[in-house]
Amino acid sequence: IAPAPIAAPAAAAPATPQPAPPPPPAYAFDAPLPGREIASPFGLRQLPWEEGGRLHEGVDIAAPSGTAVKVAADGIVARTGTDAGYGRFVEVRHKDGFSTLYAHLGRNLGMKKGVYVKRGTPIAVVGDSGRSTGSHLHFEISRKGRPLNPAHFLDKTFASADELPLKAAARVPRKVRLAQVSRWPEGMKEKVAARRAGKGQAVRGEDGRVRVRIEVAAS
Repeated sequence: IAPAPIAAPAAAAPATPQPAPPPPPAYAFDAPLPGREIASPFGLRQLPWEEGGRLHEGVDIAAPSGTAVKVAADGIVARTGTDAGYGRFVEVRHKDGFSTLYAHLGRNLGMKKGVYVKRGTPIAVVGDSGRSTGSHLHFEISRKGRPLNPAHFLDKTFASADELPLKAAARVPRKVRLAQVSRWPEGMKEKVAARRAGKGQAVRGEDGRVRVRIEVAAS
C-alpha cells in the first residue's frame, strides 16, 4: 500500500496592515472642576456695589468648599500667593504663551513656583478666600496676557494651533450682566445705600435691615 502524499502547508494570508494611530492632540484642556457648571460667565459684569460694568476675565464655577481643583493642562507653576481680590491663587504657565489662573482657593496642595504639573493633577481645593461671594472657583485662561473665554477650551482638544478658537474666545459681548450675589462684602450694603441716597448716612437696625437717614435742607 503506497503511503498517502503529504499535503503542502497552506500559504499564510498576508497580514492586513493596521492603520497608524492618530497623533495625540496638540492642545488639550480639562475642566478644573469636572462635572460642575459655569455659574458666572466671561464678559462684562457689574456687581451690585459697582457703578459700572467691568470685564470678568474668567468664569466662576460653584462647588462646595474642599472640592479638589485640577490643573487644566500640562504646565509649570508660575506663581502662588494671596491677593486682596483673588484670595489664595495658583497660576500655571503652559506652552505657546497660555496661562491658567485658579483663585478664591481654600488650600494650596503643595504647589510652588517651578513645579511641573500634569493635566488633571489636583493643585488646590475650592474655598471662598479674597473678595468672594461664596464658595466657588474663579478660573481664567489667557494667552500672551490676553484674557480668553474659558468656555471655548474646557474639555476640548485641538489637533493643531490652527484649530484654536482664539478669535472667538477673545470676543467680549457688549451687554453688561448684573451679577446675583448671595453674600456681600462686609459693610458694602451700607456704602451702596448711602451712595444711592445721594446724601445721608446708612445704618443697620437691630433687625439687620439697612436704613438710610437723608438730611433735608431747610426751606
